[in-house]
Amino acid sequence: MPGEGTRPRAPRARELGWDDDLHEGGGQEPRAADSAAGSGGRASHRRGKSPKRGAKKSRKRRVFRWIAITLAVLILGTATAGYLYYQHLNSNIRSSSRSGGESGVKQAAPNAMGQTPLNILLIGSDSRDSAENVKLGGSRDTAGDKPRGDVQMLLHISADRKNSSLVSIPRDTIVEIPECKDSETGQEYTATDDKPINESLQRGGPGCTLTTWEKLTGVYIDHWVMLDFAGVVAMADVIGGVEVCVNTGVWDRPTRMVKGGSGLKLPAGKNTVKGEQALQWLRTRHAFGNDQNRARAQHMYMNSMLRTLKKQNAWSNPGRLMDLAETATKALQVSDEIKTVKKLYDLAMQLKSVPINRITMTTIPTAEWSQDKNRLVPVEKSADRMWQMLREDVAFDKNGKPKAKASASATPAGPPAAEPGTLGLTVVNGTGGSDQAPKDGRATEVAQILNGKGFALAEASRTADPSKETAVRYAKEDGDQGRSDAASVAKALGLPTTAVMADTEVGGLTLVVGADWRDGTVYKAPKATEAGDLPDGADDLNAADEGKCMDVYSVYRWDGDKS
Repeated sequence: MPGEGTRPRAPRARELGWDDDLHEGGGQEPRAADSAAGSGGRASHRRGKSPKRGAKKSRKRRVFRWIAITLAVLILGTATAGYLYYQHLNSNIRSSSRSGGESGVKQAAPNAMGQTPLNILLIGSDSRDSAENVKLGGSRDTAGDKPRGDVQMLLHISADRKNSSLVSIPRDTIVEIPECKDSETGQEYTATDDKPINESLQRGGPGCTLTTWEKLTGVYIDHWVMLDFAGVVAMADVIGGVEVCVNTGVWDRPTRMVKGGSGLKLPAGKNTVKGEQALQWLRTRHAFGNDQNRARAQHMYMNSMLRTLKKQNAWSNPGRLMDLAETATKALQVSDEIKTVKKLYDLAMQLKSVPINRITMTTIPTAEWSQDKNRLVPVEKSADRMWQMLREDVAFDKNGKPKAKASASATPAGPPAAEPGTLGLTVVNGTGGSDQAPKDGRATEVAQILNGKGFALAEASRTADPSKETAVRYAKEDGDQGRSDAASVAKALGLPTTAVMADTEVGGLTLVVGADWRDGTVYKAPKATEAGDLPDGADDLNAADEGKCMDVYSVYRWDGDKS
């Protein structure tokens, strides 16, 4: 029979609009009670509502239901689109290994608040691996060659995120490039000490450049970021241009004596450069005199770019941020541990919190290399002071509040040190270096000093290990007890607590007597570094200074009227 075996509609469900039209066309006959309800009988009385009012309410609820469904679809669609766009940005990012070899440099210990400095190596590659890069970079005869790192800068953000320092090294500076392995090809490269630093990129990729910097500076570097010619142009375009300044008109062109040139052509005064012209500014060397002045021009550009981004409120403007994200993820190559949009954004936020007047850019002082006047070498004492400031997290500017000085004899938290007479201790002669021979017998001298202070088991090692600074190293697996034992040795010799450090390679307690302690029975600490105490020749520029302009070498001056 029609309707036999089917369930009757639930009046309450229908009233709420949940079963609308579920049974239409189903052939089910109305029940007697339903007929009575339609005639105003007991069923209608039981509900206390007229069929007309119930129908209106049902339609209203249907409208609410479709609004809810539509909103749900929109929210889900937006979330899906956002997720897909995020994945799209992530897929743009190219990355490879952080390090290309072993430098022996360890990450800095956290401060009292548990914060550590952040060090990022910025590399500008001269890659000509694409038609676009060949067009922008010239030198078509080197197309397809392994890229060199012609621009290299170490960006240091302080542990408290209140100041930032940047150091450039000119591309032709001779440094020790350690043994490296290319993480992508597996090719291995032997160490060398007669190559310019820009060739480190060819000897194992950006990871090798990072290892080279760690070996040179003693500063642990957390990440590297690399950009090529096309990337510079793209980033300059999305920012909308960056203001630069020259004291006279400039035209960096080939001359009778010197071939090449960036092609930069600007009238005197302030100019806004973008795209290819921005790249020309960053690559100009002849018109600005030399590589050191080219680094200065690059610092001016970067300072101006930071001021521009601050004025644009780019960090908190969603539209600007998306434009920057799209361009940056395509332009940058980064170390593996920061290869997501979120991690790159978090990194940018670290720098955003630093005030403009606490950002200082510098270049290490250099001199001509004795073997080739076209190459440079670091002025060792000046460079060492800058590396020390970075290692000790001392600001390059003087615009902050003075920090409280840590006590050299402070006792570290942890278990008490073992009795001196029970501690096995190896003393290593590290007084030698690149510019001086080790002092003979120094390890034996210091071991005897320790014997006299109760460290009866202290013995001199026959192996030398050159070190610029004296340090007491303990095996990392010995933890807090190892640190307490090492601190007791440091205290007995007058060494600062910063000389105590964990090491994964030493087998036990080891004192390395460095080049900073060649004589005497008690260690005399070198002059403490102070904020802004930069050496002569560092050519420091503060990001808040908008009044700086580049001088132009006379041959390349342009009056602005000639075509």
